[in-house]
Amino acid sequence: MAVKSGRESDPLIGFNFRLEIEGKLAGYFTEASGIGSEHEIVEHKAVDDSGHEIVQKIPGRLKWENVTLKRGITDAMDIWDWRKLVEDGKMGDARTNCSIIMMDRNYEDVARWDFVNAWPSKVSGPSVKSDSNEFGVEEVTLIHEGMVRAS
Repeated sequence: MAVKSGRESDPLIGFNFRLEIEGKLAGYFTEASGIGSEHEIVEHKAVDDSGHEIVQKIPGRLKWENVTLKRGITDAMDIWDWRKLVEDGKMGDARTNCSIIMMDRNYEDVARWDFVNAWPSKVSGPSVKSDSNEFGVEEVTLIHEGMVRAS
């Protein structure tokens, strides 16, 4: 007889990610990092009712992390075209809502993060060597103005 582990579900395993821009597939990625936010910490020095000096730590400005995605290089130009809008100063066209969706080994969606007004601040191609058996990796760094974990 099998014994229950006490878990309702197993932790999610990061296997594959896809990027959707305005609901359209923009590519599959094997690595995603920087999904998150943090507050700057402001230290406020005060005196309590009994005259003791204390330091209160309160949240300051909210900062969104830069998101980095990596994938094996393909013939798809969508990320490079998106970056070109930024290079050409067309920020009104470059800023867009997008989502990163994490999939499991069966390519079923298991987690989703939605980003507001995202744009690529950096796109880089592979470092290649003719005597290497490694595949080329391209990388994109996304800047955004807010995010939410939707599922």
